[in-house]
Amino acid sequence: MFDKVLIANRGEIALRIQRACRGLGLRTVAVYSEADRDAVYVQQADEALCIGPASPALSYLNQTALLFAAELSGAQAIHPGYGFLSENAGFAARVEDAGLTFIGPSAACIRTMGDKVAAKRAMRLAGVPCVPGPDDSLPEDGAAIEAIAREIGYPVIVKAAGGGGGRGMRVVQAAPELLDAIALTREEARRAFGNAEVYIEKFLGHPRHIEIQVLCDSQGHALWLGSRDCSLQRRHQKVLEEAPAPGIDPALIARVGARCAEACRQIGYCGVGTFEFLYEDGEFFFIEMNTRLQVEHPVTEMTSGIDIVQQQIRVARGERLALTQAEVGCHGHSLECRINAENPDTFAPAPGRITRWQVPGGFGVRFDSHASAGYRVPPYYDSMIAKLIVHGATRADALDRMRLALAELQIEGIATNVPLHRAILQDTGFAAGGVDIHHLERWLRQREMQRSAT
Repeated sequence: MFDKVLIANRGEIALRIQRACRGLGLRTVAVYSEADRDAVYVQQADEALCIGPASPALSYLNQTALLFAAELSGAQAIHPGYGFLSENAGFAARVEDAGLTFIGPSAACIRTMGDKVAAKRAMRLAGVPCVPGPDDSLPEDGAAIEAIAREIGYPVIVKAAGGGGGRGMRVVQAAPELLDAIALTREEARRAFGNAEVYIEKFLGHPRHIEIQVLCDSQGHALWLGSRDCSLQRRHQKVLEEAPAPGIDPALIARVGARCAEACRQIGYCGVGTFEFLYEDGEFFFIEMNTRLQVEHPVTEMTSGIDIVQQQIRVARGERLALTQAEVGCHGHSLECRINAENPDTFAPAPGRITRWQVPGGFGVRFDSHASAGYRVPPYYDSMIAKLIVHGATRADALDRMRLALAELQIEGIATNVPLHRAILQDTGFAAGGVDIHHLERWLRQREMQRSAT
């Protein structure tokens, strides 16, 4: 049990966690880099400690500084948010060894699910459908590798076992490309993740990216809270998400969700997590599990009526889930636009001072952000400055509400991707629902060609 939480993160998620803690009567400790000294969540926390200069490596990724801040403030728990150290098994272990509560799964679970090969093996044992391919990392022998690829059938995709965020992956269309692609991926994985292990799977040509949100307590109870469609991506980075996933049989989603919950029970998972799947031709294929809170969790909150962050904190305190699976519902439809400080055409980051900040409101509209007029967006961190979330009785209602909310949103002084979101919401392909993970990049290319032609 704990009553003071150190929030080991920044930006909108730091403020979101702070609000959840306040709603539970818990005190909060904000940590900040020198670049974030004047942030609103720093001012509103019960206590605030500077942990280093602007560089993430010297502040938000500085494990020793974070643990010292917890000791100095008397915080008994650490919430990692998302990004930074949220899926770092070594940090979770250090928190546990210090006698503190890591608000997330155990270090052992993070380690298992962070290794894509181990995760796939665990999911197969639990009956979760996986992409065709072996459960082990690739051997060194080239002939053996070529035999594995032939058995799977081309095209295949080579992935780093410790990868993530769209890095450490290569698609191989034919046998002559295979061994060179594996060598390059191994070297990239070694440099980026400190782990040269790679594995191989069948490459799906036009899949959708579908997620299942789970919530588990330490007494062995596990719930799935519905589906999300995160297919609108650019370079493997999500741009817009929605819940539930449109056009997929709810009975099929329920069967997959039940398998995810059972998998959590089998591995002793506690906390929130997300199972990520590729969905193609009526079938789900597991690709990875995120052992943390997701950026897009609000769309599930809006459709389920469950405060996921508060529930995450409650189960970390040892509380038993108050809900049963039968009590978890899905009501209406929700969309989320990630608002980034970036050029909407080149996608280059656009830090600077915000001079105007007019945010939308009204029924069914939620705006999560730490920014405001006068706030200076620093150049050192991820460019996301806000999340615009809407809810409607139907998907059509939600689309209309998002169009109105985006029209009302006014940010000046810096470039943002708001014009891009407005254009996406006018795309008839997206409006129809069920686009694949390549849709946005195809749409962007077509738009650029049209501009060039004029």
